[in-house]
Amino acid sequence: MKPKLQIIVLFQNLGARPGEGPLRPSGPDAAPYYAKSPSPPLSGLLLAGLTPPSVEVEVLHEMVRPIDYDTDADLIALSFMDYCAPHAAEVARRFRERGKIVIAGGRYASTFPEAVAPFVDAVVAGEAERVWPRVVADALDGRLERIYRAPFAASLEGIPPPRYDLAEPGFSVPVVTEATRGCPFRCTYCQLNIRPTPFRLRPIPDVIRDLTAVDRLPWRKRKMAMLYDNNLAGDLGYAKELLVEIAKLELWGLGTQFSLNALGDREFLDHLERARCRMAFLGMESLCQESLHAVRKRQNRVAEYRERFRELKRRGILVFAGTMLAMEEDTPGYYRELPGLLEEVDPGAVFVSLTIPIPGTPLQRELQAADRIRTGDLSLYDGDHLVVEPIHVTDAEVYEAVLDVRGRFYAWPAVFRRWLRLGAAYLFGKGGFRRIGAFALLTYILLSLSRFQRAHTRRRVEPLIARAREGPVRSGRDHSDELRAQSSG
Repeated sequence: MKPKLQIIVLFQNLGARPGEGPLRPSGPDAAPYYAKSPSPPLSGLLLAGLTPPSVEVEVLHEMVRPIDYDTDADLIALSFMDYCAPHAAEVARRFRERGKIVIAGGRYASTFPEAVAPFVDAVVAGEAERVWPRVVADALDGRLERIYRAPFAASLEGIPPPRYDLAEPGFSVPVVTEATRGCPFRCTYCQLNIRPTPFRLRPIPDVIRDLTAVDRLPWRKRKMAMLYDNNLAGDLGYAKELLVEIAKLELWGLGTQFSLNALGDREFLDHLERARCRMAFLGMESLCQESLHAVRKRQNRVAEYRERFRELKRRGILVFAGTMLAMEEDTPGYYRELPGLLEEVDPGAVFVSLTIPIPGTPLQRELQAADRIRTGDLSLYDGDHLVVEPIHVTDAEVYEAVLDVRGRFYAWPAVFRRWLRLGAAYLFGKGGFRRIGAFALLTYILLSLSRFQRAHTRRRVEPLIARAREGPVRSGRDHSDELRAQSSG
């Protein structure tokens, strides 16, 4: 009988901490609020693909189903981001109490392996490809090391395809992969700039092999894919070559992410269109140029947003724009104008987040030096809690801006207007009648994003803000304190 590995991608369920109120009832087994996504994260499926065939593998994504602490797995691998680190400590404790071997990895564990090591049996620091088979072998032989440090910026050649067949049925788009790693830009808030690596490219045949390694999937799930690159356009020549090959696959739709400066390259846009890109996540972050300069996001030019987004709509590409509040140069006047500015530049959807001082980033060091970080409790570093001290605005003004932007942008009349503008831009261009099928897909994406953001506002954001108005979050504990508290129960 094969030994069994369960890979768990933690998500903290976007629930409150125990006892915090209606989002998540008190108690470790209470039903949380799940924030579901059409696509799984890449980490778990990729790690499964790296696991030797002598081991049985299961992947559990906490965003779609709860953890089963009574699993028959021998090994537990936890993958998590910064804000899930306290949750990971609690999860690891409960598994170790049951005699399971627990191994931790992910961005936070890679940055702070010494902080994570006390509450697990082993930590994988860095990219897993070159070390994971040895970690599994050592675990089964009973000779695990405390920390496995992967080579820095190793070659991306020869990475096996993700195990799409292990994604839960609830994911409608399980085909996810990446073509590049890193980003040439140095935005101060970004995790990639904790320890910047060179911008690296995977061989294009390897990426195409990933996108076609779908034999075990139902046919309808083979026709959509997501590229989870941080910046697909970090090397435009490579991106264009890749998109030429993706176009030959005749997907129904492709989602990807790249920096806004790439939208000035018409040839790149042509290739996105031919590859049937239907959604692009763009880090817009702010419509205040001064705030962008403060975080060194100089590749964004606010004056170009409107026309750039309009051009994407003409090509049948929906813009999902990231937007941060509580940034350095935000003012009450900017917050009053923001809903109207968003209506003017007209992204299809916006993801509203509050500034997060991710540990190890240049922004975190700057804010820490200025004594503007209110708490080191990582479970609050989720983008919905105000954990930094604003300069030019009050807490109340930040919260009011969050609710105002979300409420007005995702009101159904506003969504309908954006749908009409999308249709006018896309359907009335060349070949409009042949585009009806693609427009139906765009409509589905737009409505799905809008429904989720409306529900998230009601179920998550509004209750949090109601509690926050009773008093700002403050704590002298740092993230190591929080992990120790969780791991000790």
